[in-house]
Amino acid sequence: MIDSLLFEVMLVGALGIGSQWISWRFRLPAIVVMSIVGLLAGPVLGLMNPEQDFGELYSPIISLAVAVILFEGSLNLDFKEVKGLGRPVFRVVTFGAFISWILGLLAAHYMAGLSWAVAFVIAALFIVTGPTVILPLLRQSKLKPRPAKILKWEGIIVDPIGALLAVFAFEITEFIVGANHSPTALLSFFLAAIFAVMLGYACGKGIGWMFETGYVPEYLKSPVVLMVVIACFTIADEVTHETGLLSVTAMGMTLANMHISSIADMRHFKESISLVLTSTIFVLLTASLTRDTLMQIFNIEIIGFVLLMLFIVRPLSIFLSTWGTDLSKSEKILVGWIAPRGIVALTVSGYFASVLLDAGFEDASILTSLTFALVFTTVVAHGFSIGWLSKKLGLSMEGPPGVLLVGGSRFTTKLAKALQDVKVPVVISDSSWERLSTARAEGVKSYHGEILAEQTEYKLDMTPYEYMLAATEFDSYNALVCTTFVPEFGRNNLFQLSLSKREGDKLEDLVHTIGGRVLSNVGASWEELNQMVEHGYVFRRTNITEQYTYRDYLNNIDDQAIQIFVKKPSKKMEFFSGEVETRVEQGDIVVSLTPPKKEFEKIQEKLEKQRKKG
Repeated sequence: MIDSLLFEVMLVGALGIGSQWISWRFRLPAIVVMSIVGLLAGPVLGLMNPEQDFGELYSPIISLAVAVILFEGSLNLDFKEVKGLGRPVFRVVTFGAFISWILGLLAAHYMAGLSWAVAFVIAALFIVTGPTVILPLLRQSKLKPRPAKILKWEGIIVDPIGALLAVFAFEITEFIVGANHSPTALLSFFLAAIFAVMLGYACGKGIGWMFETGYVPEYLKSPVVLMVVIACFTIADEVTHETGLLSVTAMGMTLANMHISSIADMRHFKESISLVLTSTIFVLLTASLTRDTLMQIFNIEIIGFVLLMLFIVRPLSIFLSTWGTDLSKSEKILVGWIAPRGIVALTVSGYFASVLLDAGFEDASILTSLTFALVFTTVVAHGFSIGWLSKKLGLSMEGPPGVLLVGGSRFTTKLAKALQDVKVPVVISDSSWERLSTARAEGVKSYHGEILAEQTEYKLDMTPYEYMLAATEFDSYNALVCTTFVPEFGRNNLFQLSLSKREGDKLEDLVHTIGGRVLSNVGASWEELNQMVEHGYVFRRTNITEQYTYRDYLNNIDDQAIQIFVKKPSKKMEFFSGEVETRVEQGDIVVSLTPPKKEFEKIQEKLEKQRKKG
């Protein structure tokens, strides 16, 4: 066991973020890696027991972390996003949740052997999925927008509802079988839930008003929101346990639908905090489990219950609740399968295990094992299957990483055609129909609209695109576009054209601090590239082989040619840039913008003869 609490805090953080890196590096489900790492550090190797070591601080830390994560997720719940999906989403979070509760109640009583009272409470909790498990899966799986939106909205909305239903079920149980048969407790519960929603709504409206009227300086906006979230959760939770989750969800949804400009910037800050909290909390929870709890999950009753929840309860609740909607059979199958349980289920079940045992329900002793069995099984099963199943059902956007070109011109149209020729998805975005005319004439996919406008995220699905090239004639706009999309694409995947060589401009130093990487190893401006295309320059592909190496290519290429990008056998691609070295290896395809000279054709003929001889 670790003696230093400070060292344990550091280790938990390192294991959590390290798990995220491993999942990114090896394309594994992050929640699976985090769960396994926590189990290894806790009950398996016995390095730590956070629940015991943190003492009274353990539960508040978990609760506040869940509140921040849920608020961050609800900041993405803009009603514009579900335009055309309102009916299926409403059905899933209402009728679907209720059907799942009833079916889960039957499974918990008849299969897991729980009493009706305990099964009634825990089945209400098990309707939750939650942003801590759904959002990482959606981030990795690249689902098409419709099923992704349904799963996201369900996860965030049902998370607090499930916890509240469990509290409600417990109050009902106390009212029926407890010594106090007064309806006052039930009335108090409903009033507390209404108070939580109103508190969250008021906090959201208040924060929005303060931001819009300038009562909070820019540097304090994120800290103020964070503290209000904590206060909103704490006040509601002090009134009635678990209503705090409902309060922060209402606050996040209120802010999301006020469309305040500052919220977009804060959302990125909250996403970073949420990522850290999700990583560490999963490690904390799994590391706090005991070996007895782990051994208990192998009971045949618990295994049977988990299988029923996976293969009967979830699919049936989705199919029944979405009957008569416009969801396709494939979408129903996918949504009916994907339902991983997460942090809320683990934390709240521990609370109810305690209060139910105190109330005299001895069978509540297996709730922790039952919950962990369901959480771990769904996390592993759904984490590893979502990609495969979505591809089988035709609901995946998985494929070669695409390119989003900003700015319609002859150069971007020719570049788009070159990308299409090597099977790279591409789209050209511009706010001018005139500048998109060449793209439309060539049959290149285009988007008419301002890329920086808020409605773009609802009209243009950016999931297939991992690279962005800002290629307009305005250097400052290119830099602004790249800087704006750093959180979505990452700085390494953002490119812009070289700055124009206009007399009097002194913008060279800006490239190193804002914007994206400069396209090509020689750097060419918008004017130069479009003039080249007008004068007959063309994009040519060159296969790098064992007989014809990259060095041979560099020795033979025309001095005026510009290397643009390289396509890898792994379907990935890389743009050339003078800021970093692009590795070109055997099997790669180099695409360059070359002048239409006869010498080039002669070189190509010579190389073809060499290949045939080789």
